[in-house]
Amino acid sequence: MRSTETFRRLVPADLAMLSALEQAASPDPWTPHQLQAALVDSDTRVFGIEHGACLVGHVVVVRLPFDAELQAILVVREARRQGAAGRLLAAGIEQARTWRSERLLLEVRAGNEAALALYRRAGFGEDGRRRGYYPARLGGQREDALLMSRPLA
Repeated sequence: MRSTETFRRLVPADLAMLSALEQAASPDPWTPHQLQAALVDSDTRVFGIEHGACLVGHVVVVRLPFDAELQAILVVREARRQGAAGRLLAAGIEQARTWRSERLLLEVRAGNEAALALYRRAGFGEDGRRRGYYPARLGGQREDALLMSRPLA
């Protein structure tokens, strides 16, 4: 898939495509209003990977006073296990470095093993845990959030 993909910063004109990706691929999709706010905020960057005319993944990173926060990475099921999430994460890390952030922060569901493996490979370490933070899915129990960070200096 990589040979025909396009990687770029998403802009407000991409809202419909970004919203369609969220609705189709995320178990907890962002609303169009949240996505629009991210696309126009001067302290937020949204990057996407397109395959042909289809958006197959995106990353959202936000500048904070001293750090940056990775707020989302999403890749459609058909494009997973091909390195797209790693390329999106690398873009988030590079953007945080461009901002001269000291660390890149994130939180992730404790049961999201694929994401945890990706973050650990990229040098993120666990800073803490929010017990029962995420709502239950499909009749299960609430899930912990792991707080992770990666130094950038």
